[in-house]
Amino acid sequence: MGKSIFELVNAKEIATYWLGTASERIPYLGDTLFPTQKKLGLDLSWIKGAKGLPVALTPSEFDTPATLRDRIGVQKIETEMPFFREAMRIGEKDRQELNKAVAADNRAMIMPVISQIYNDIVTLVDGAEVQAERMRMQLLSAGTISITANRLAYDYNYQFDSDHTETVDWSDDEGATPLQDIMKWQDAVEDDTGVRPTKAICTRKTWNYLLTCESIKKDLNPVGSDNVILTESMLKQYLMAKLGLTVQIYSKKHSLNGVPTLFYPDDKFTLIPDGNLGNTYYGTTPEESDLLSGATTAQVEIVNSGVAITTIKEPHPVNVFTVVSAIMLPSFETIDNIFIADVAGE
Repeated sequence: MGKSIFELVNAKEIATYWLGTASERIPYLGDTLFPTQKKLGLDLSWIKGAKGLPVALTPSEFDTPATLRDRIGVQKIETEMPFFREAMRIGEKDRQELNKAVAADNRAMIMPVISQIYNDIVTLVDGAEVQAERMRMQLLSAGTISITANRLAYDYNYQFDSDHTETVDWSDDEGATPLQDIMKWQDAVEDDTGVRPTKAICTRKTWNYLLTCESIKKDLNPVGSDNVILTESMLKQYLMAKLGLTVQIYSKKHSLNGVPTLFYPDDKFTLIPDGNLGNTYYGTTPEESDLLSGATTAQVEIVNSGVAITTIKEPHPVNVFTVVSAIMLPSFETIDNIFIADVAGE
């Protein structure tokens, strides 16, 4: 085999490996609602919120190096979009094992070490997709995006209509009236925009409020709600028949500081219209810009429209420094056509 560590661990090989694992990943809900778009040199004049207005942003920071860390987070702002960058060196043990395997020219020894290294780096690339989903779900559950990490805090204002939100209590099985609430919210959006929301998003916990709701059971069986064992299929058919509403139960999680965390929070219920809600825009990272201009000796590969994988040779001790970076932000041109309810009560 006779290959060096630099030939075995480089941006092209890592990108190929990541693309090969793509079929194993379940697409995020936000991918279907906010399809990916690519823009060169993107700034917020391209990112639209309510009524086609640019998204407002505070604050920004430039010219800081990649931080070595083992968790997702935002590092800085670049070209007025959030700039996510994480880096990883091959661990000392893996580097020694790889060097021994390379010296012995033993493929059976090399491949397990290479696979482990690639899998570690793939978590950085997947982390960029996690960040995109976090932002999209913040928009759908709060109408804004707030990012706090590495002592930096950024807030994006999409001009969400405060009249399109309400707090009710669906946890009260006896007193909750979700059917009337949803109809009222659909009417409010339609009265304001001419568009009637026909879809909704909630978590399993919120969905269970509807399954145990007495007013829904009584509507299904006026003689005795105790006789109704409401199933998920029955409830979906009921909401479609009564409201023309399709509900997406979304309880997918990610790891945030080592804690499993929902992308879309419990006790929220968001009504949305049909079709795409906006786009997930990927801008040009400094690494991609260097690649395009030819002003880099590092190896750079672009995956998923805008995630840059960069590998840098370190001669002493021999190692490979890998940086994964992305500049991204969702637009939300249809934000006027949604309604966000807090259903946990006061």
